[in-house]
Amino acid sequence: MATQPPGSAPARRAPESVIELSRFFAPQRTPTTSLPEPETFVRNITRGVLEVLAGVREVEQLARWLTEDSYRKLLTRANLAARARSARGVAARRPVHQILSVHISSPADGVVEAVVIVRGPARTRAVASRLEGRDGRWRATSLALL
Repeated sequence: MATQPPGSAPARRAPESVIELSRFFAPQRTPTTSLPEPETFVRNITRGVLEVLAGVREVEQLARWLTEDSYRKLLTRANLAARARSARGVAARRPVHQILSVHISSPADGVVEAVVIVRGPARTRAVASRLEGRDGRWRATSLALL
C-alpha cells in the first residue's frame, strides 16, 4: 500500500468510474421488443393530458409516464388553463372526447412518434407525442396539443 507524502492532496478517482456510475444509475433505454404495444399507452396518455388541461385531473397523476421536461411544460399549460377558467368564472368539467384515429410511426428502435386525432364538443384537435422506451416502459418525452 502506497502512502502519500505529508501535505499532498489525496488522489482523485479516475473519471472513468464516475462515468460508469452515471451510466448505471441513469435511465436505461429499452428496445421496442421489450416494451408493450404503444397504441394503448398513446390513447391513455392523450386522455390524461386532455383531462389535466380541463382541470379534472392532477398533473402529478401522469408524472410517472412523463419525462421531467414534458411534465414541467404540461404543468405550466395546466396552470394557464386554470387561470383562464378562473378569469371567465367557468368551473372545471370532465371533457367528453372521442378518439377518431391514432397514427403511430417508429423512427428508431425504442422510439415512437404518434398523432391522435380527437373530437371534442367544440372542435377537433390533434395531440402529437413522442415516446421513448426507458427503464422497461414508455415515457412521453414530448407532448403537443394542436
